[in-house]
Amino acid sequence: MAVRAAFESSSEVGVFARLTNSYCLTAMGGSENFHSVFEAELSQHIPVIHASVGNTRIVGRVTVGNKNGLLVPSITTDQELQHLRNLLPENVKVQKVEERLSALGNCIVCNDYVALVHTDLDRETEEVIADVLKVDVFRATIAQNVLVGSYCVLTNQGGLVHARTPMSDMEELSQLIQIPLVAGTVNRGSDVIGAGVVANDWAAFCGMDTTATEIGVVEQIFKLQAPGVGMNSALIDTMM
Repeated sequence: MAVRAAFESSSEVGVFARLTNSYCLTAMGGSENFHSVFEAELSQHIPVIHASVGNTRIVGRVTVGNKNGLLVPSITTDQELQHLRNLLPENVKVQKVEERLSALGNCIVCNDYVALVHTDLDRETEEVIADVLKVDVFRATIAQNVLVGSYCVLTNQGGLVHARTPMSDMEELSQLIQIPLVAGTVNRGSDVIGAGVVANDWAAFCGMDTTATEIGVVEQIFKLQAPGVGMNSALIDTMM
């Protein structure tokens, strides 16, 4: 089931949250509503943690993680790092990365097994990703965009990519990372998938502007539908 959320008046939920199978980070500040939407869906299963990184609220864009670990940029303060280590599950390794491209969430996208990264990322950073997140790392572009984290969202079930990704690219990527991919939009036609959706293997959150049809696509590719429910539920929602 995909849930709509908004941070203050912004539908860019992927900017202010980072969701994995073992934890969820939400931005400090803003209204408590945003945090409580995540808490209501997730808190029985995983910790939902208020966090800031480098005294900014854009935790979704500057961090990247999966069930094994969390990578934070060099701007992260020692207090923030300690706060994260205290509240994250024991088995999640938190690592600070000295990387020129510090918006890690824009440059890296991953699930629990594979990561796609910006073509110019440092070799050392690539090794840290493989080591901390325990994934196979591939340098890639999505529809000629190097910011793979902005234009793609991956879970272990599937992946949603930029709406104008050519079919040949999608098939190539899909074979490379061994999960199904679909092209789509969020927030009523936005191509910036990473900013509009956060997802894990059993939940997804989209921006408030996301249409019922877009939610249908998100639920289908991330396998979040109740058995026997197809796109027709999205169409009925639209008609009403």
